[in-house]
Amino acid sequence: MTRIFTLLAASTALAGPLAAQELSVVGSWSSLPLHQQYEAPFWTETLPAASDGGISVALTTHDQMNLGVGDVYRLLGDGVYDVGMTVADYAVADAPELEGLDVPLLALTAAEARTMVDAARPMVEDIYNDRFNSHVLAIAPYPPQVVFCNAEIGGLADLEGKKVRASGRMTAKFLEALGAEGINVSFSEVPGALQKGVVDCAVTGAGSGYSAGWWEVSTHLMPIPLGGWDSVVTAVNLDKWNSLDAETQGLIEEQIAAEFEAPAWASAQDALVNDIACLTGNGDCPAGEARDMTLVEASEADFDRAREVLVNQVLPEWAERAGADWAERWNASVGAAVGVSVPVN
Repeated sequence: MTRIFTLLAASTALAGPLAAQELSVVGSWSSLPLHQQYEAPFWTETLPAASDGGISVALTTHDQMNLGVGDVYRLLGDGVYDVGMTVADYAVADAPELEGLDVPLLALTAAEARTMVDAARPMVEDIYNDRFNSHVLAIAPYPPQVVFCNAEIGGLADLEGKKVRASGRMTAKFLEALGAEGINVSFSEVPGALQKGVVDCAVTGAGSGYSAGWWEVSTHLMPIPLGGWDSVVTAVNLDKWNSLDAETQGLIEEQIAAEFEAPAWASAQDALVNDIACLTGNGDCPAGEARDMTLVEASEADFDRAREVLVNQVLPEWAERAGADWAERWNASVGAAVGVSVPVN
């Protein structure tokens, strides 16, 4: 905890004299495009400029602070910093109902994923209020969480019997329902795990896998959102939020929706196309040198099987963990948007 305060204090000192309102902000993974292209510019440039200098920001990220990803929202709720953001799936140990935000393979495009998120947002706001003493400012996507394998696969059925690193708890449950073994391996440890055979396959965003060099230790890429869209929730400590005047609150919400959330969503679909090109060589790679992974296209039978497993096994198990009230809210919001209903006992 002392290290956290020291880092935030150092960031504040670098930011210059205190302004009318100063926010300590902890961003998501510093090496990934969401932070570099959207988070950092928004908090350090866009918002301060929009406030005419009335808001200043001390920005760091949870990996730079060496925080456990499961601690990001807990510490936010305790007021250790003012604003925090990371993948919602990292918080499901504290809030199993939050798994309903990002369900595997229900949204195949960025537009469909945005529809799901918009439908879930009132639920998510209540979860963050109650579980993490915080107010939701934005929900933005990483590109969809696809499948890297260091083994030959031809479709979804070939994951049966394989050891697969999942990107979240619902994804792990989905893999187990397919007959695979869900393995818990941190993102940074995946290349070694693939190389040594600890896992046969791993799920992450295509761009993240390209940036982290997963193409060096995997041969096949199946670009379906088996891990969902890995929603990143940006939230502000509720006590801090309530201390701000209505004009400041309105400015922050207006700016973050228009200048952070909307651009992140707008780029999500094209990012996937570009990332696939970078990993497989099928098309131009704007990020650098294209690689030569084998592209595995999912079939209609794969999607039919996925829907069957989700509806009959994965979602009912989640409803038991989250409780009937949350399952009913999910049915009335996200489920209605995607045409899926969870049986509620």
